[in-house]
Parts: sequence; structure tokens; C-alpha cells
Amino acid sequence: MANPPLLQVTHLKKYFPVKKSSLFAKQTYLQAVDGISLKLEAGKTLGIVGESGCGKSTLAKTIACLYEADEGQILFQNTDMASLSQKQLKPFRPKVQYVFQDPYESLNPRHTIGESLEEPFIIYTDLDKQQRHQKVESLLKRVGLPTNSTSKYPHEFSGGQRQRIGIARAIALEPELLICDEPVSALDVSVQSQILNLLIELQRDLNIAILFIAHDLAVVKHISDDIAVMYLGEIIEQAPADELFAQAKHPYTQFLLDAIPTADPTKKKNKRRIQGELPSPVNPPIGCRFQSRCPFVQTACKSNIELTAVNNIETHQVACHFPEESSQQWRTINT
Repeated sequence: MANPPLLQVTHLKKYFPVKKSSLFAKQTYLQAVDGISLKLEAGKTLGIVGESGCGKSTLAKTIACLYEADEGQILFQNTDMASLSQKQLKPFRPKVQYVFQDPYESLNPRHTIGESLEEPFIIYTDLDKQQRHQKVESLLKRVGLPTNSTSKYPHEFSGGQRQRIGIARAIALEPELLICDEPVSALDVSVQSQILNLLIELQRDLNIAILFIAHDLAVVKHISDDIAVMYLGEIIEQAPADELFAQAKHPYTQFLLDAIPTADPTKKKNKRRIQGELPSPVNPPIGCRFQSRCPFVQTACKSNIELTAVNNIETHQVACHFPEESSQQWRTINT
């Protein structure tokens, strides 16, 4: 019998109330995360990709229980974290850690790096001061920073170094799940690759599962075993990374792939651009949420659609009424 996944999210929803125009106006809600389900195995990486405003960060923070879920389950090691109180969540906090997009904002500017890295050990362990200092030095070495960094403050480091510090703090208590919310989007390309390689190395050494949030498919492919594509609060396609790049079925995924720049200036690529504006997450379209921007839209697209296995292959799922027709036209354009 196969082992259950480390993380299993089922029909997760997170809505935010919108300010009413008047006292008697009907309350409306921004549907940031609307019925998302996903699985993540121990030691694997699931990439979540999509354009800005699609709900990626809200999904990550809800899974980490930084936001309270409105509906659905967040099963971590067969325990539904969504049903636990803040006090009951405390034993799970060391096991599920978060790496933020902006490491400077996540570090206390009044604390030295040594104090910031020592804090998890003070809260969750019985180590004495000398043992805590040894742990901090070991963490700095692991993420490629000199041990004499402990007396410095966050403003004395570059963006890439601060992200290494953020990662060091996240792995301090040897978590089983690391949620990375666009950890390289604010960094230079050369530094991005260093941080990605560091995460891959840490995953291999510590057997950590990673939920990796980004808007760049090329970055996500480099680190992910599987990729889920989000659009307007929903996952519209999910597949192994290599298969998604080779056999994308949803038109939105195809547009994202077309947008990836090529390093070869002599290679021509038939890039298509998404037309129209992103629909309002307060009042999303009925049926396929991409219908107002899809070049292949048909009448059937106005009816409800859920993730369905492609050619009976459960590892590749798509929420599209005409995935084969869309895929065929996309391949023809890029041939």
C-alpha cells in the first residue's frame, strides 16, 4: 500500500470581504482561492505558477495557516491543520516553514542575524546558549555565509545574502515542508540560480518537500518535479514538469510557455499574447475562467469544468473543454 502524501489539500477556499459601497449594499467577496486541491509527496517539489493576482501567495499562506481557510482541508501528515486552533498548530509550526519573497521585510532590522537565527531554538528547543550559537554557525555554513555574519544587521547584506539568511532560518528546525513564496523574483538572474541550486541541495540533504511559488515558468521548471498552473483562484492544469512543457493542454499554460524568452537570438519563436483584461475575482465568469481571453473559446466554455485526467493519465490534469484541439493548434503555431 502506497504511503499517503505529506501534504494533501482538498477543495480549499479563501475569500476576502470587499468593502461595501453603502450600508445596505450586498456583501461581496474576492475569491482569492476557490476550491483548490493538490498533493505533495515527501522530498518532492510542486511548483505553483501564474500571473500576478491569480492567488498564488494567498494559497501559500493559507496552506501555512497564516490565513484561516474558509472551506476545505489541509491534511499534513494526515492531520487537518485547517481545523486546528492556533495553540494546536504550535507543534506543526517547526515542520512547516515559510520563505518570503522579500527577505528584508521578514527580518527584524533591530536584531542581528545571529539573534534572528537563534530565535527558533529559543522557542522550540532546550539548547543552552553555547549550543544555540553552534547551531547558528552551522546554519550559516550550510547556506554559504561566513560564520562571522552573526554580529551584522540585515541592511549590511545584499538581497541574495538576505534570502540565504531567510532560508537558514526556515530550515533551522529541520522542517518537512518548505513553502517558498517567490523567493527569487526580486533577485538578479545570476543570484536566482544560486538560490535555486541551494534549495535543491538542501532538499537532497534534508529530504524536504517544497511548495515553490513563482510567476516564471522557466524558474519553476528548474526546481520542480510537478507544476500546477493557477488562474483567477483555480488550478487549471497540473502535470510533471517535463510533460507540461512538452504537452501543455490549456491555452493559458500555452501562453505562459510562449512568454518564456529564448537565449538564442537567431531562434525565432511565434509568440502569442493574451488579449483582454483579467476578469474580476469578485465576479469571475461562469464556466472556464479563461473564456474571455481565450482565442479558442466556444459555447461549451460557459459551462462548468473541473480538472480532468488527460488521456486517462492521472498525473496530467487539465480544466479545459477542448484540450486536444487547443494543444494541436499550439503545436502547429510553434512548429
